[in-house]
Amino acid sequence: MKVIKTNKALRGKLAFLRSQGKSIGFVPTMGAFHEGHVSLMRRCVKENDITVVSLFVNPLQFGPREDLARYPRNLKRDIEMASAVNVDFLFVPSLQEIYPEPLSTFVQVGKIGNILCGASRPGHFQGVATVVLKLLNIVQPCVIYLGQKDAQQVAVIKRMIFDLNIPVSVVICPTSREADGLAMSSRNIYLSPTERRDAVVLNKALRMGARLIAFGERDGGKIISKIKKLILEGSSASIDYVSIVEISGFAPVRRISKDVLIVIAVKFGTTRLIDNVIVKVHGK
Repeated sequence: MKVIKTNKALRGKLAFLRSQGKSIGFVPTMGAFHEGHVSLMRRCVKENDITVVSLFVNPLQFGPREDLARYPRNLKRDIEMASAVNVDFLFVPSLQEIYPEPLSTFVQVGKIGNILCGASRPGHFQGVATVVLKLLNIVQPCVIYLGQKDAQQVAVIKRMIFDLNIPVSVVICPTSREADGLAMSSRNIYLSPTERRDAVVLNKALRMGARLIAFGERDGGKIISKIKKLILEGSSASIDYVSIVEISGFAPVRRISKDVLIVIAVKFGTTRLIDNVIVKVHGK
């Protein structure tokens, strides 16, 4: 595996490989790798001739009171983990490399990026979409691999790719979970032992919501109320949102008649965690 730090060097190597007809897969990350990241890399390696992983903690997607300064970083460990699964190129650009001058052009994400996490974190998805577009232009991959845990981010990126006619396929990989069901996240390390135990309720609440739909409940409001009640019972949780939305456009669903996504964002102490589940509606 080669660790590359400049746009010019990466573009040069990939242009040569592209000229040889090699397929290029891409996994964008902010580092602090866990098994969720590694599962994306493994699939990318399996399905492409060349795998590129980017590691860049993007300041544009952090608000003024968010955790940019303390976001977990461990480059040595990340290099070891990416190398172990046969990644070809780990792109680790500096801030100056990605943003050599203050930007005057940004991706405007529209309604899908201004609800739920977008409402709680103003400007977050504009920052995500802008840096992903820059990375796609640098790497020019055939395929980009994203994780289902970040469902709204996935929806924003897919919409950007569609709207702007970017020639890249999108592969969505399942959420990786700990043995007790907690979705893997780089931010899980912030949790105290008590908060870590309490956080297991997120997956339990999502599974309960999915069961209610499977058993015939179609009133979204009732399902949301029961999910909130479970999350708040005997836990240190503070709910940001619980919502049932359309899978593609993220419009709220009050009466369930087709496949939906249950999405949640909950704080445990100062740590904000997100999770979701896709629910198939039978007999729709």
